[in-house]
Amino acid sequence: MHFIVCIKQVPNTTNVQIDQKTGTLKREGVESIINPFDEYAIEEAIRLKERFGGKTTVITMGPPQAETALREAMARGIDNAVLISDRAFAGADTWATAYTLASAIKALGDYDLIICGKQATDGDTAQVGPGVAEMLDIPHVAYVKKIEDMDQECVKVERMMEDGYDLIEMPLPSLISVVKEINSPRLPSLRGMMNSKKAVIPHWAAADIKADPKNIGLTGSPTQVMKIFSPTPRPGGVVLTGSPEEIALQLIEKLKSTQLI
Repeated sequence: MHFIVCIKQVPNTTNVQIDQKTGTLKREGVESIINPFDEYAIEEAIRLKERFGGKTTVITMGPPQAETALREAMARGIDNAVLISDRAFAGADTWATAYTLASAIKALGDYDLIICGKQATDGDTAQVGPGVAEMLDIPHVAYVKKIEDMDQECVKVERMMEDGYDLIEMPLPSLISVVKEINSPRLPSLRGMMNSKKAVIPHWAAADIKADPKNIGLTGSPTQVMKIFSPTPRPGGVVLTGSPEEIALQLIEKLKSTQLI
């Protein structure tokens, strides 16, 4: 069995800045981490290997420094890693990202199950995982909370719903995106960290995965940011003071002045 995990390196901050010209995130000078939801995907791949045997591979699309995220995944127990990195990939939207990851997975060869986190914290679209599945023309299930069972032919999963869960069986190869209820991610081990530092991680450019230049980066992104602006700050509230009767009268006057009554 071959389990592939797609991860993303995201800014470790809520104070994300936007490039006004390109409409993309400014990542320079900001500490990056593995997307928190992807940690559950990494853990599940390791657990599946422990249950059913096989191998695990983690891939990410990003700049050269994204290699640190791959090494951390290997320190947790992932066998192999591949970095998809090329200046031509810069500025990709979810469609172009899904196309690039799908092209890399095709270049990897045979696989059984692709695992993604449900969404990335810097975009919150939850589109890339299903997009990869569509590009590869394989079945997929989102919001997976448990993998019941699997064999060489199919996988049975529980999909989280608002009022319970669905039990779904689908043929392999396939893709799932997982929620945090699926497991508790392990920490990197000392041996894993030592091995990950020595690991040779290949870097694949657009030519290595036979990606069409028209479908990658800003050029291949059908989603275009037309305008970016910061919301106008809301004015502070007004505190009414006095006795209950006085406050009631003040409130009535303010409601009248705004023509609400």
